[in-house]
Amino acid sequence: MHIADVTMFHAPASGGVRTYLQAKHRVMSRYPDFRASLLVPGAERDSLGDLHTLPALRLPLGQGYRFPVRSTPWRQRLIELNPDMIEAGDPYVTAWAALSAGQKLGVPVSGFYHSDLPRLMGDRFGKRVCKRLERYVVDLYSRFDSVLAPSQTIADRLLEWGVPNVRVQPLGVDLERFHPGARDPHLRSTLGIAADKRLLIFVGRYSREKNIDVLLATMRKLGSQYHLLLIGPGMPRQVSSNVSVVDRCCNAHEVATALASSDALLHAGTRETFGLVAQEAMACGLPVIAANIGALAENVPLGGGVLCKPLDPDEMADACHALFNRDIAASGRYARRHVERHFNWDKVILDLLKHYQALHQPETQQLHAKNG
Repeated sequence: MHIADVTMFHAPASGGVRTYLQAKHRVMSRYPDFRASLLVPGAERDSLGDLHTLPALRLPLGQGYRFPVRSTPWRQRLIELNPDMIEAGDPYVTAWAALSAGQKLGVPVSGFYHSDLPRLMGDRFGKRVCKRLERYVVDLYSRFDSVLAPSQTIADRLLEWGVPNVRVQPLGVDLERFHPGARDPHLRSTLGIAADKRLLIFVGRYSREKNIDVLLATMRKLGSQYHLLLIGPGMPRQVSSNVSVVDRCCNAHEVATALASSDALLHAGTRETFGLVAQEAMACGLPVIAANIGALAENVPLGGGVLCKPLDPDEMADACHALFNRDIAASGRYARRHVERHFNWDKVILDLLKHYQALHQPETQQLHAKNG
């Protein structure tokens, strides 16, 4: 079975979508009955193995993202790849191209709702824009044979809007890379952070929905006993003395080392559709302090961290004190076990492949159901 993934969410600084696609293609390579192709924007039309690019406009200040403008080249390239199934990973031009190509080929098309577009844009431009985008999302995603949502929170929202055929499809974690053993005992001294500080960390891009300002306000309230390591492109440089900044995109090895060398993850995001960095932190044996909203509230278990009122530095500072007054090592061990049980990439992708098979051969699945 040949699956073609297409998305514009694929750039050097991109996060969860790129991680998901890489993990999916890596796991699928171990199953000879499956083949995966990936079609993404690039500087020019090119192919290298199963990675294919088409030229697209580079977004200014877009951290390497490119935006396809015309759907026709993407539709035609998907038809040329001749897959048995297509998965669209963004709600823009490539999604419409995937639907059109799927109709031409007579193959099922799924849409993965990675980003909560109406709420992200609504935060910036108001309720009217949010409502218009809700209608757009319903119109687009109602056309897919299957809609994948990375958390129950997002699945419920899509269902409430009226989108049918929604399936919860969580992401996963590379449990070998993100492991407590990735700890570097020299990291703190390298960064000039005293060994006796309670080291908090956040990794991600600097964007409005990450609420970095809340993290910085929390650190001003916590004082010198705590230290925050902020890692990601575009992070602010004007910070208090108990904050260190690594203002660049780090590779997975660097992120795993930084996480495993810290004491807890601090996350103030309110628009997370899954919260991959929280799962990666827990895989490294870190408990999580996070806003009690959305996918973070769903995926940070009781015992694996502390949830607090969103957008409230006082509450977040209190949550930090509460966590460090507990057995923080025990919380970290519990967090690791939780990720091992629920977010192992092999298990996650194997479940997804079974779903693909059901979409591709619905008559076979119906027969099995009758025989069962």
